[in-house]
Amino acid sequence: MTTHMTGTRKDWLAARLELLKAEKELTRRSDELARRRQDLPWVRIDKKYRFETDEGSASLAELFRGRSQLLLYHFMFGPDYTAGCATCSTIADGFDGFAVHLGNHDVTLAAVSLAPLVKLQAYKRRMGWTFPWASSLGGDFNFDFNVSVTKEQQRAGAAEYNYERGGHAMDVTPVPEPVAQNAAMAGTDVATYTRERPGMSAFVLEDGAVYHTYSTYARGLDGLWGMYQWLDRAPKGRNETGVWWRRHDEYGKR
Repeated sequence: MTTHMTGTRKDWLAARLELLKAEKELTRRSDELARRRQDLPWVRIDKKYRFETDEGSASLAELFRGRSQLLLYHFMFGPDYTAGCATCSTIADGFDGFAVHLGNHDVTLAAVSLAPLVKLQAYKRRMGWTFPWASSLGGDFNFDFNVSVTKEQQRAGAAEYNYERGGHAMDVTPVPEPVAQNAAMAGTDVATYTRERPGMSAFVLEDGAVYHTYSTYARGLDGLWGMYQWLDRAPKGRNETGVWWRRHDEYGKR
């Protein structure tokens, strides 16, 4: 016997039409937020960042791969991780499907992590991904975009994340169980795991200059997490009591 409210088709249709009004309003609000993102001032990047890629050393401008727009996912994969963050991995599972379409619309989709390139390449092969993934090891890029922190910043609680200073929800004590689980799945301890943070940043290349246009972090990434967009439309929704997801090659191995 179901415990959920039931009704006739007429009841369902009346409730659905009321919900449709709210959905349309949310869509209009989302369109307006997209316009406001695009209206943000562009900030020129003069710092000479370098990255290691499958094609060799590259500048930030070269990550555009001949296009004028670049969307970078800040993938949590620190130098001491033995595997990429499992949560970031579920998000990245959708990248290859989107990247081919974005690439034909003047947008390059890529990932950047602090781990050395050889680790990224091995993990990429394991996951079967083909999207571009660069290492920023040895440079300031991850730190300047507030997705990596030093041990000193972590101890002092002086890091900035999601436009706030003084730490992040992952740094609290006692450690939330989802954070501990994700750390274990990355093959590291919680302190090491939480020195990396998830995020995405957008850039534009115009007249040879690179400009930063947008960044988002934490729950701001929800819209990029395709799995949740589907679950939010499923009968039981997200229906979560903890970290239930795994890397796509790990289901059935628990």
